[in-house]
Amino acid sequence: MTFGPASRLGVERFESTPPQQVYQATNNEERETLLSAAYRQVLGNSYVMDSERQIVAESQFKLGRISMREFVRTLAKSYLYRSRFFDSCNRYRYIELTFKHLLGRSPDSFAEMREHANRLDREGYDADIDSFIDSDEYQQRFGEDTVPYLHGWKSGPGKSMREFTWMFQLTRGAGSSDLKGDLAGIDSKLGRAAYLNRPLSIVAPSGVNGNGQGFSFRSTTRLNEPQSRLGVGASEEGKVFRVEITGYTAPGVAKISRYRKSNQVVYVPFAKLSEQFQRIHRERGKIASITPVN
Repeated sequence: MTFGPASRLGVERFESTPPQQVYQATNNEERETLLSAAYRQVLGNSYVMDSERQIVAESQFKLGRISMREFVRTLAKSYLYRSRFFDSCNRYRYIELTFKHLLGRSPDSFAEMREHANRLDREGYDADIDSFIDSDEYQQRFGEDTVPYLHGWKSGPGKSMREFTWMFQLTRGAGSSDLKGDLAGIDSKLGRAAYLNRPLSIVAPSGVNGNGQGFSFRSTTRLNEPQSRLGVGASEEGKVFRVEITGYTAPGVAKISRYRKSNQVVYVPFAKLSEQFQRIHRERGKIASITPVN
């Protein structure tokens, strides 16, 4: 499927990867491929050592004694998952990641997140995992045999634009993981936007050469800060803008320099924006995002 300009947001690789299903596997090698896909999805693309693998559950799956859905349940309830995404993270960070890992999408509203927070208080961790795996949504989309996959980047009937924009905050390039390499760390990425049920800006990728294979390396706004400026300089002319530049190539820099091509962020007063844009284009940079600084 061709996305045109939308492919710069990094979604084309999701569309080009078909769902992986158990009935397509005819031997142990193909079942091993399914298990690898399940580890990659449920653990957010993070590395798994041999000693951390769920050997008993893997063996039961290969023998046909448990379904892919039950393997996913076992993996999500394991010490491996719990220690990485529940014990070590902010509660709402755990919830937003579990939506992504088990249902393939972001939360749709703060009410959904609060429902899981309340269940954790009332019934505990295992019951919360069961609520994802036993949901009608999981059964209708993945059933017993399909490895969960990301789909929340798509908009459609009955879907709010919140979920669409939130998904881009939770998903980065194929080379990153939900365990490391994210500036949010153990804190919620949706933060104040989730509490206010507010959509977020979608920023073009900031990967090497701006090639569209990854998502922006930082959020476009600081969600814990006020979203308006007051007092002197609060007019449009008084604002300062954060400009993210990708594939920056300064023609005057020697080819052997490691600074010849890079990503940059500059802060520019409103009155200087036009001048800065001309300089960026002159030096062959690409503007990935422009956001006001509060």
